[in-house]
Amino acid sequence: MHHWSNEFSQLFSLHGLMSLLTLSLLEIVLGIDNIIFISLAVNRLPKKLQPRARTIGLLLALVVRASMLFCIGSIAGLKHPFFYVGPYGITGKSLVLFAGGVFLLIKTWKELMDKLYKRNRTDAPGKKLNDSFRAVIIQIVIIDFVFSFDSILAAVGLSGIILIMVSAVTISMLLMIVFSGKVAGFIAKNPGIKMIALVFLLVIGGILVAESLVDCYNTTVPEKEHWHINKNYAYLALAFALVVELFNIRERKIRRSHGST
Repeated sequence: MHHWSNEFSQLFSLHGLMSLLTLSLLEIVLGIDNIIFISLAVNRLPKKLQPRARTIGLLLALVVRASMLFCIGSIAGLKHPFFYVGPYGITGKSLVLFAGGVFLLIKTWKELMDKLYKRNRTDAPGKKLNDSFRAVIIQIVIIDFVFSFDSILAAVGLSGIILIMVSAVTISMLLMIVFSGKVAGFIAKNPGIKMIALVFLLVIGGILVAESLVDCYNTTVPEKEHWHINKNYAYLALAFALVVELFNIRERKIRRSHGST
């Protein structure tokens, strides 16, 4: 039987509150790629449906992550090989990462082609719009399930207390719901930012596929020899590109204010 009273006392201790703050910030950082994907996904819907789609998608994503935390034992079991291809073990984790990476690559590539060739599918009538709305919600939940692996493993690494982990995930998701609209609006208004976001998601999709292959390789060597892919370089590249584009946006505003082109 789970001792919830003990977890409540740990949550409201100084150490518990510090863990909650640290983990909440980490969840927000790890959720950057998720919120970018959501912002781009709902951008295909009519504007009146976009806030509803973001909110429903993120609330369902919260349910997914909380459920994964309560089933952390099963998540840990995904690290064990289901079957082997030669010497390489195929784990549940590698299958999820590979499928999620391929899904993200295909979805982002289609979005990128639509942007390059100025295709717009938001004008679909009636039933197609409803189908699109459902499709966006499903896509958000699917990709959040894939992205959740990093955040769940990070949460377990920082705190083994379920109540703290669920609270941190809830706080981060609520903040995403509050600010996702502003992020989506900013991306939609700035074509350069949208292009950066799309390329970033392509990189993340490639990293997910690479992580699945590395995970298969890791089954052939002792744990101390495991390889790990550091995604921090992708986040640094994103930050650098965003800073450059923000300066470009500022320069264009100054030129317009002076009547130049």
